[in-house]
Amino acid sequence: MFRFAHTWVLYLLVLIPVLILFFTLMQREKRKAMERFGDMNLIAPLMPMRSSNREVFKFIVLLLVILFTIIGAAGPQFGSKLKQVQKEGIEIEILLDVSNSMLAEDITPNRLERSKMAISRMVDKLSNDKVGLIVFAGEAYVQLPITTDYSATKLFLSNIDTDIVPVQGTAIGKAIDLAVKSFSDNESSSKAIIVITDGENHQDDAVAAAKRARERGVNIFAIGMGQEQGVPIPDGKGGYRKDGNGQTVVSKLDEAMLKEIVAAGEGVYIRATNTDIGLDAILGKISQMEKGVLEERIYTDYDDKFPYFLWVALALAIFELMVLERKNRYLMKINLFKEKK
Repeated sequence: MFRFAHTWVLYLLVLIPVLILFFTLMQREKRKAMERFGDMNLIAPLMPMRSSNREVFKFIVLLLVILFTIIGAAGPQFGSKLKQVQKEGIEIEILLDVSNSMLAEDITPNRLERSKMAISRMVDKLSNDKVGLIVFAGEAYVQLPITTDYSATKLFLSNIDTDIVPVQGTAIGKAIDLAVKSFSDNESSSKAIIVITDGENHQDDAVAAAKRARERGVNIFAIGMGQEQGVPIPDGKGGYRKDGNGQTVVSKLDEAMLKEIVAAGEGVYIRATNTDIGLDAILGKISQMEKGVLEERIYTDYDDKFPYFLWVALALAIFELMVLERKNRYLMKINLFKEKK
């Protein structure tokens, strides 16, 4: 099998006939100019070192240099070969709380937006690891199935807001169970869950869910967003959200709950601050986990041969420079470039 990797480069081959036409016209004009001085049979003995054959020879070599350079640049590929590719990494599911309490501004600009910015920076640092996004409030939903497409991850991340889950609340347990189901069936890869929330879980047993996940070989890490003393939640209209009794709703960080979850999941808990969310530290811990084979592919690849053409072009270019247009007094006796009569 044969092909060119960059076929558009071959259009440059049109330069060869153009150069041939230009050289032919130049030679004709040069001959006419000399004929104006007199008979060529009389002028030739006055220029014993001149060699028109050498000019033609050097031009042909130059054309070959251009030809081999263009072909080499086009990337000739011959035959094919099989390659087996393995990617080693870790599967990471990010569970992001999108309940209204994440709009609290004790972490600027607010808990949710700061979380999204930190996740985006974390994704930029991933290489072969797989990542998935799950959003949760009163229910949990897969925002992005686990993937190595980091561009898609950041795109889906940018569209996350508190309206994406219609049911309010904080069901951390449901999110953990959904994350465990969303991992691949690859038993050789290490798996980790990162929960980013304020920890106010009132709807299910998140600790039991963490234990079930650990039984499946999944480690759970958590980042606590907010302050323990609590802050009001903006309502988007310049005021703060109120409960049914007209009292301002205050969102507090439930740090004890999150510590229980990571203890059950044998992970690490970090409290976020305005200066450091903590994802870098957690990613450092996750990177120490044993990496498994995430992908194994056997595919056909072409064998590049462009260096051979470029080496020939270089050798011909050097040779063309060594050949002079005029005759060599020492080689005249050998008549390598004998003039036609």
